[in-house]
Order: sequence, then C-alpha cells, then structure tokens
Amino acid sequence: MTNRDQNTPSRREFLKRSGCAATATAVSAGGLPHVHAAEDNTLQVALIGCGFRGTGAAANALAVERGPMKLVAMADVFQGRLDTSLRNLTRAVEARYDRRAHAGYESQIDVPEERQFAGFDAYKKAMDCLKPGDVVILASPPAFRCVHLAYAIEKGLHTFMEKPVTVDGPTTRRMFELAKQADQKNLKVAVGLMVRHCRGRQALYARIRDGEIGDIITMRGYRMSGVPGRFLFSQLPRDGESELLYQVRMFMGFLWASGGAFSDLYIHQIDELSWMKDAWPVAAQAVGGRHYRGEMVDQNFDTYSADYTYADGSRLFFHGRLMNGCHNQFDSFVHGSKGNAVVSASGHAPGRVRTFSGQALSSEKQIWAFPQPEPLPYQMQWEDLVEAIRDDQPMNQTERGAQASLVTSMGRMAAHTGRVITYDEILNSEHEFAPGIENFTGDSPAPVKLQNGRYPVPMPGMVTDREY
Repeated sequence: MTNRDQNTPSRREFLKRSGCAATATAVSAGGLPHVHAAEDNTLQVALIGCGFRGTGAAANALAVERGPMKLVAMADVFQGRLDTSLRNLTRAVEARYDRRAHAGYESQIDVPEERQFAGFDAYKKAMDCLKPGDVVILASPPAFRCVHLAYAIEKGLHTFMEKPVTVDGPTTRRMFELAKQADQKNLKVAVGLMVRHCRGRQALYARIRDGEIGDIITMRGYRMSGVPGRFLFSQLPRDGESELLYQVRMFMGFLWASGGAFSDLYIHQIDELSWMKDAWPVAAQAVGGRHYRGEMVDQNFDTYSADYTYADGSRLFFHGRLMNGCHNQFDSFVHGSKGNAVVSASGHAPGRVRTFSGQALSSEKQIWAFPQPEPLPYQMQWEDLVEAIRDDQPMNQTERGAQASLVTSMGRMAAHTGRVITYDEILNSEHEFAPGIENFTGDSPAPVKLQNGRYPVPMPGMVTDREY
C-alpha cells in the first residue's frame, strides 16, 4: 500500500461510518425488504477482494439469467485495487448489456463511497451492508478464507468463494467445521472450481461412470507455460510499505498467503481428475526446483512434478512448469482399461472433452465428443448457485473445496520436503502458516521474514517436517 492508499480522506471515512450505521439501522428496523419478498426479489452482492478474480466473479454474478442481482458493497485491503475493480466492472457490465442491446446496467452497480471499504477489517463492513439471504464473494488471498467465511455464516449470507480455500492442515480442519455450520443454517456455498460446472465435463463424468473407457488406471495433467506477470517477484517492499502489506499485495509469491503457484494454478486439474476418478488421492510424492529464479525473492519453485496415489493403486501424474521458452501444454487425460478421455484441452474453457477406444488420441478411435460451442463454466457456476438460492436446492461445496485444496497442498508439501506425504499426515499437520490471521492489522508482523535479502524457500531433504 502506498502512503496515498493509507491516508484515506476523512470525508470518505465519515461517509463509510455513517453509511454502515444507517444500513444497520434500516435492517434492524425492518426498513430493507427480505431478499425473497415478493415486492423485491433482488439479490444484493458484496465483493470482498477486488483483484482480477474477484472482479471477474462479480461480473459473472451480475450476468446471471435469474436476476435481478445488484452489487452494493466492495472491500479490499488496498483502496487503489478497489477503485480499479469498480471502474473495470462498470465497463464489463456495460459491454455485456450493449451486446444484448439492453439498457439498465446502471441499476446493477450501486457502490457509493460510503459502501467502499479498505483495510483488514473491511470485509466485516462490506458484509454488514447486506441482509440475511444476500450473497458475498470471497476473493481475498486464500489465507483469509476461513476468517471471512466464518463471518459470512454468522451474518446468514450465501457465499461464493474462490479457490483454493485452504493452504495447510489446520485451516482445512477449520473449513470442515465451517461446512457443517453452513449446512445448519441452510446457506448455499459455491467454490470457484468452475470446471465442476462445465456441462461437457459433467457429461464426460457420467460416461466414465457408465464404463465407457473401463476402469481408470492412470491420469495425467499438464500445466506448463511461461511466467505470468503476477509470478514475477523481484521487488522488495516499497518505501513506507509494511512487510505484511507487501506480502498481501504480492500474495502469489508467499506460501502462507496463497499456497504459491502450486496451489493457485494446479488445483483445477488435480480436482477435475480426482472428480473423474470419483476419489481423492491418499498419498503423494513429488519433485520440484528453482532453476532460473534469478533476482526473484518469492518462495515458488519453477517446476513441479507430482505422483498421486489413490486407494486402489491407480495414479495421477501431474507436471507443472513456469518457464519462458519451453514447451507449453495445458491438458488433462484419463486412461482406462478400455479407452481414454480428454478432460481438458489447451485450457479450462472450452474443455472440448472426448472419449476414445484404446489409448491413442486418434480421430478414427473417437467414441464421443461434447458438442461445440459449450457454455462457459465460469458463468455456469453462478447460474447454478443462484438457482440453488432461489429454489432452495442443496448446494454447499465447502467440504469438497477444502478437500481439493488439501490434496493439492499434499503434492506441494511432498515437493517442498522431499518426502511421501499422506492425506492423513497433511490433514493432521500442526504447521499453520499464518496463525492469528483474524487479528491482522496493517501494523502486524508478517508471517515470513526476509533472510539476507531473500525469503525462506523450501529445501527438500534438509527441512522435512515443514515446507520452509
């Protein structure tokens, strides 16, 4: 955060405080109608975490067919990030409605200054602007997910939360408990593993379950690309910026905040292949290393290869790489005793799923392919969530999202320690990356400290009881 971000104008602070108080008073006095009341069926939305993922999720929410939806509050640790998100959202919604030759987008975004909040406690202020039955988007760094979801459940809010939802064993155990609490309140919770909502993958899953390619023996996943800009971490904190604020701003570079590149990028394919298998892996061994990091100060490796084992002995081999100038590949495959299937082809969407007899990807051997074009899963996950809310259908993906996050962390921990890591071991691990995170302020000490101008990196075989 720059000094300008920190010194928020007093008028804005006054408007925020008075606006929230007015909202709370209106709710307590019955001045705001219930979300399902016949006279106003609008679902109000608050966005917590205004980076590119949160902004995209908010745009998807506003585009839901079974509206009306209205964005009414936003929160981020950084005011500048919130400002950028609000500008981009306005343009995105305008473009969507222009394509449909439909006016009225102004009514879907109503986030005046008094409902814009910056700081570590901003999430509470934004959720306080909603009423029970509204929707909150949780898209801050994953380390904060448990804290934010707990408050959403307390407030009686339906939730969309980005993946991963946990980064270590202790937070996963906490998330399992929150899943039960959401069920007890009949709250709908969706997790941003959008591939599960892809209509093509759903059809593929049914075909695999029906035995079209036989018993699954092996699965393969590849996410190998150049280095995206958000994974370049050569700069240290800016002048006047606290260590903690720097690490939150650069959260993709820190294991405590995001699980690093492994958890952020690779969870999708580990999840989608485990879905096709209809099981979670029980153990993992992996390798990885830093090769061309140069002046990079973050904790990520450049390459990872993980070997996951399932209870029946079948395997998932995953390969990840962030290096410029190398072969790029972004695919997922399932191999069965009678044939094979493409789960992802060159990215998350479109999936272009297909099945084949035998093990070759040959057009002559193709059995089936999902028709193109296919609906975008990013939008479908929101259509499914809002349908569950409006029709009061079961939807609580908290536990499943925590399991996907945990098995991803299991592979990451195997690479970072050089050991075989089991599901039970990482679930019961006591190494919590950021204890006390619910009490963080801008002046709190950071969970990771600089050592000789660098942050500690995993050292497989040397540090084996924890990841760094």
